Amino acid sequence: MNSIKTLLAENMQQLGMIESLSISTMCVSFLVSLVCAIMIYQVYRHFYKGVSFSENFGMLLILLTVVTTFIILCISSNLVLSLGMVGALSIVRFRAAVKEPLDVGFLFFAIAAGITAGARLYDVALVGTIIVCVIFVLSYVFVSSKKSYLLVIRYADEAGDDVMECLDGVKKKFKSKIKNGEVTELTYAVRCDEDLVDDLNKIQGVENVVLVQFTQEA
Repeated sequence: MNSIKTLLAENMQQLGMIESLSISTMCVSFLVSLVCAIMIYQVYRHFYKGVSFSENFGMLLILLTVVTTFIILCISSNLVLSLGMVGALSIVRFRAAVKEPLDVGFLFFAIAAGITAGARLYDVALVGTIIVCVIFVLSYVFVSSKKSYLLVIRYADEAGDDVMECLDGVKKKFKSKIKNGEVTELTYAVRCDEDLVDDLNKIQGVENVVLVQFTQEA
């Protein structure tokens, strides 16, 4: 009986269904995975554009990267185990809603880094993580150079022409207009610099200017 088990194990080893993993290989895979996870977390933390940063989601990115590496190491070392694991993972359901669309991209980013590290493609994992991080940072710097704001201007009617002239060239979307006697209150979604508030306040007849940052595109 023992000889049959030994022969079966040898045949599976020859077919590539079972591959032994050394401690050093696992340590290197987890180390590369952790390095990639830390880079992803730092980029997400420093360039987050949402309303409130969630530290739990940032830690989830690190945990997801390492756990994915753990799973891929198991799958790549044992074909039989991989079939059972695929069946087990297929019944898992996640009901937590992802509020920010960009968070979905970071989730896939973490999974991709974990998969490549677990598959022992260390160069792909490290270089790929660095390239994606650089692309995201560059897009953040150049595309998001002007932030989105909600601009509320309260002014007397005689200052209307000067206010409209000051807003020329500013990318804006009309939201609301409130008229109260000779006083008008306009609300725009704008993409501008904060210096616009100072320029509007210098206009004679402007009573109040409020600029509130928000995440919706103008």
